[in-house]
Amino acid sequence: MQVAIIGGTRGLGNWIANFLKERGCDVIITGRNSLMGMEISEKIGVSYTSNNIEAASGADIVILAVPIDVTPKIIMEVAPHLKEGSLLMDVTSVKEEPSRAMEEFIPDGVEFIPTHPMFGPRIKSLEGQVVVLTPLDKGKWYEKVNKFLESENARVIETTPQIHDQMMSIVQGLTHFAYISIAVTLERFQVDVKMSRKFASPVYSLMLDMIARIVSQNPYMYYSIQTQNHYVAEVHKQFSSTIDELNDILTHNNEERFVEVMSSAAKYLDDLEASLGRSDKAISVLTEEIRILKSSLGEEVGLRHIYSGRIHVGILEEITPNFVIINSHNMLVKLKISNIEILNPKELKLYKNENYPRKIFDVSVILPKDSNPEVISSTIRTLNDVADVYVEDVYQGSQIESGMKSITFRYHVIDVEARTTVEKLLKGFGGIVR
Repeated sequence: MQVAIIGGTRGLGNWIANFLKERGCDVIITGRNSLMGMEISEKIGVSYTSNNIEAASGADIVILAVPIDVTPKIIMEVAPHLKEGSLLMDVTSVKEEPSRAMEEFIPDGVEFIPTHPMFGPRIKSLEGQVVVLTPLDKGKWYEKVNKFLESENARVIETTPQIHDQMMSIVQGLTHFAYISIAVTLERFQVDVKMSRKFASPVYSLMLDMIARIVSQNPYMYYSIQTQNHYVAEVHKQFSSTIDELNDILTHNNEERFVEVMSSAAKYLDDLEASLGRSDKAISVLTEEIRILKSSLGEEVGLRHIYSGRIHVGILEEITPNFVIINSHNMLVKLKISNIEILNPKELKLYKNENYPRKIFDVSVILPKDSNPEVISSTIRTLNDVADVYVEDVYQGSQIESGMKSITFRYHVIDVEARTTVEKLLKGFGGIVR
């Protein structure tokens, strides 16, 4: 299947190109910067052209990943050239205007599904991510797209373009506006943000992280989110009015009214207990990770960089408020705590089994004749740094005393010191190593 991604050189379009390429699609991307486009296409193994019509005309699926304000224009540009039986999708945060443009300009025999992936290009998979579909009509492609998203464990929501934009005026328009306002206020007051974290609870740090996540994104895209959705202006108006009201209440020391307003807002939220539980989990994840790291000082750890996916294994040498330092193969590696995940013992063992060279040893042990070699093999296999175990031989000849048998195990280890652990385990089974 050939997929054309208009605007696939950066951002979400680039993420989609990588994602679909990994799933076997024949992907072609477009972008205004030809040099960048050729470099990126070569890097991820897809085709590139600077001509949107050329890319769209031969594709089975065309995905528009361009800025919100130019999406209708690009629809008008490529629509007449879409081949019969193909599908057009967009991935913008506003749905009413793209839907109208698709309905007006797409020729007969071509389907379209206005789409809004509720995530950015930093995610690692679609699992658990929300994708909103706003079809005006459902043809053969709709069921295929729905099944594909569900097979990737995405959460699919179907609605109308109007309801989508109304909800986004709150989900994005209000929250982004509030977060950006807080960030600008911190800047205007010249607040020492790093120092402020030292004085605050984890809730404040988590809030700062979410604000930073928003303001570090493409400001042009966030401007479009605020201006291209025509429901947002009314939301801004109400938000500003509410700020003025609360400020007036505090200026006049009206405690009773403040309590009334805040309590009423709390009752309006859907489920306070669930909200407290989810926020408690988020906070506990942050603190638990630090606790695990501190308890692992001087021990071997595996750390996965959440963006590059690279895994670092070594002895944890030092922890600072923001960084960890590990000794990996006699080289010190400094990693930012916010950018790593800690591998659990099973994940660490699997990584070492797949990436570290193995050493092979044989050991013969005298055990009671009713000993089960397979049970013992399974137990040895659970040991750290033991990659695999096989039963090579079972012997009950004249050289072995009555009631006993000799079992020879061949085992693969990553660290030769694991030999001591294996032999200690065999002795624990009542065995005598020959």
